[in-house]
Amino acid sequence: MEKSLAEIQREVDQYISQFKEGYFSPLAMLARMSEEVGELAREVNHSFGEKPKKSTEEDNSIELELGDILFITVCFANSLGINLAEAHDKVMHKFNTRDANRWTKKDTE
Repeated sequence: MEKSLAEIQREVDQYISQFKEGYFSPLAMLARMSEEVGELAREVNHSFGEKPKKSTEEDNSIELELGDILFITVCFANSLGINLAEAHDKVMHKFNTRDANRWTKKDTE
């Protein structure tokens, strides 16, 4: 079953709401997001770059790191009252107008 962004945002909010600490501050979340992006970069470098993992390193995955980034993104949005579906629609509008002719389109025939 696929979840909508609204369902994901509610699920994360229900999880975070059970703790007295609640959401981190925006600056703390930005630091967490940067940390998670660094972990994703490390996994991508191990999988597609020239730097293999050490035998002592944890077996992480790109999928899990993307999941961590999604989680912190949802936390960030929730803490600021941002609807991610609406944010996505605005970004797609921008790409479909500003960047409409930027890339070479595939033949549709």
